[in-house]
Amino acid sequence: MAAQPRDIRRLAFQVLYQLDARQGRDAEEVLNLLGEQDGFSPAEVKKAFTVASAAWAGRAKADAATVELAPEWPAHRQAAVDRSILRLAYYEMTEGGIPPKVVVNEAVELAKLYSTERSPAFVNALLDKILKRLAPAAPVGGAEEG
Repeated sequence: MAAQPRDIRRLAFQVLYQLDARQGRDAEEVLNLLGEQDGFSPAEVKKAFTVASAAWAGRAKADAATVELAPEWPAHRQAAVDRSILRLAYYEMTEGGIPPKVVVNEAVELAKLYSTERSPAFVNALLDKILKRLAPAAPVGGAEEG
């Protein structure tokens, strides 16, 4: 059975978290760890790794947006889990071709699963600010992904 987009996103988040923890080093090792994931095909693992790598490469843009919209919470002050969720969401909102409202919802769900009690509200508030900033540039409509 093929993994759902939500499952691939969760895997991409985990990869991004690992890349952050390793400061981008040992990406090959992270990919090897991913290859051991049950329930994912090699193509799904590759997709998750590709998304996470792109979000990692674009982290400076995501972090700049964060510091501009929430100056009291720059990336280095955020919990590592929240930082990874926000970077992934920023990438998906700006370059991933996924409807931004879906991205916000999925990011909040990741925060509920993997972070602190306060994190879903923080992630939602910050991504809502980013969404409002991107709204004029966002395509109208589009298929919902979950």
